[in-house]
Amino acid sequence: MILDSYLEPQDDGLPMRNSGPWVSEKLFFLKRYIDIFEKSMRQKPWRRRIFIDLFSGPGKCFVEETSDIHLGSPLLALTTDYPFTDYYFVDIDTERSKTLQKRCSASNTSAQIHYLVGDSNIKVHEIVEGIQEFDRHFIRGQWPSLNLAFLDPDGLELEWNTIANLAKVEKMDMIIHYSQAGLTRNIELCYSIEEETIIDRFFGDREWRTLYAPWRTKGNRFGLHRELIDYYKTKLQALGYVEVLKDDETGAEPLIRNSKRQAPLYRLIFASKHPLGHDFWKAVTRKDVYGQGRLF
Repeated sequence: MILDSYLEPQDDGLPMRNSGPWVSEKLFFLKRYIDIFEKSMRQKPWRRRIFIDLFSGPGKCFVEETSDIHLGSPLLALTTDYPFTDYYFVDIDTERSKTLQKRCSASNTSAQIHYLVGDSNIKVHEIVEGIQEFDRHFIRGQWPSLNLAFLDPDGLELEWNTIANLAKVEKMDMIIHYSQAGLTRNIELCYSIEEETIIDRFFGDREWRTLYAPWRTKGNRFGLHRELIDYYKTKLQALGYVEVLKDDETGAEPLIRNSKRQAPLYRLIFASKHPLGHDFWKAVTRKDVYGQGRLF
């Protein structure tokens, strides 16, 4: 039956997201974190354990170069050994959301999935308000919701206001897509525009312009993104997230590269309000998808 293949990394006849070979690296880190997160937390008295995917897509990725098929982030979270109690899947495209719903219908936990169609930077308000409203109804002996948000847009669509909104929830870990290639490609143009730009919305202010200004005349901009990431992390810290030093291996952000030219594409920034989350992330990122120890 085709239904049997909906939750498997194989062709099920439904549309898939076209991806580069490097998608396997990102999904590798995500799957490992989900597995550790759920295995460690499933027996704690959390009222709910929630997975939030603000750019969910259709649920599967197809790599044309290799013909490989991968389960996308929502299906990885759905098929983990110890599933979450609730899921929020958001996509701006109605057809992609319908495709994901069809795939997820094969899961025993499909009734616990909330689908939202629209701009993630707007829909996040509904998610946060829903979680907070549920957590207000205190039950003795239970803890508030434990949440993991995977924020993986195609480029620079993720706005800082969305991060700040998610951070209002007491227990909210995040894995954040930092589009190094997108920033490199757009930074000079956005710097020259006085009006608010996509990069202003990504960082939530204009301070990145001050950081970037000295680099404009340099032939080699190696180190620019280190400064920008560290600035992003200071803003996370101001929201209550644990500070991790940039040179400490627990703070390394996996760098995903173009498989042909090895050009930097994006990094994964992890944020948790509890040191244990960073212990998990350190264990997850110690080795890459090929089993090799990573260089920090």
